[in-house]
Amino acid sequence: MTESMPATPMLVMGILNVTPNSFSDGGRYLDHAAAIAHGRQLAEDGADLIDVGGESTRPGAERIGSAEEQRRILPVIRALSADGIRLSVDTMNADTARASVNAGVEIINDVSGGQADPHMAAVAAETGATFLLSHWRGHSTDMDSRSLYDDVVSDVRAELVAQLASVESAGVARDRIILDPGLGFAKTSDHNWQILSRLDELQSIGLPLLVGASRKRFIGTLLDEGAPMADRDLPTAVISALLADAGIWGVRVHNVRATAVALDVRRRLGWPARARLA
Repeated sequence: MTESMPATPMLVMGILNVTPNSFSDGGRYLDHAAAIAHGRQLAEDGADLIDVGGESTRPGAERIGSAEEQRRILPVIRALSADGIRLSVDTMNADTARASVNAGVEIINDVSGGQADPHMAAVAAETGATFLLSHWRGHSTDMDSRSLYDDVVSDVRAELVAQLASVESAGVARDRIILDPGLGFAKTSDHNWQILSRLDELQSIGLPLLVGASRKRFIGTLLDEGAPMADRDLPTAVISALLADAGIWGVRVHNVRATAVALDVRRRLGWPARARLA
């Protein structure tokens, strides 16, 4: 006997870093032609949408200006949008968010949840874009010092609810909001695993949930010291497959093909299957 699959399949969001210093692939796609080609490959590999970012949020990364951010990403967004590829923009700058929506983006992915730029929520409201609101406690230069919680899941939930109320009061429609627990942002490895094991408590807020575990430091702790970044794609794909029955809206990954294959294996097996009791 096999349980029925979720009515709405989990989406796979491909990561496209148009940056010189992102933690996993910094510099590989800084050139516009390389970035556009990689975006097209992510779509070919099975990405339902592609998240384009021009500013690294790796631990210790310094901020860049919105003009440089837009120089990096807008030509890429325009080209991929012209191909009919669904896009989100990974930015903490309201000006960049507005320009990106005008260039064809449908989702604003703000890892600060609207806290880094006080105008971000207003831009999301004005443009009607879907707003991806992440849990956040501070910028990359000092976020590790902010990883202190009484109970990480309860605290993250309460802080997401508070920020949700803030962006709603700025005019962002509730049905246009997706939540992200912000794995790796002001969280230790243990915190990240606790969040993954208790996602139902965050889902109880009642909004779609995106999970971005791909290649993050806590996954690296499963591997031998010095293992190449690509070795983190297997555990990332396993996490994606395990989350597929949890009612998660989507996963954000670097290696779309690995996750797509893992999800296809799961579909072909009709997993999870439970033996019929005698």
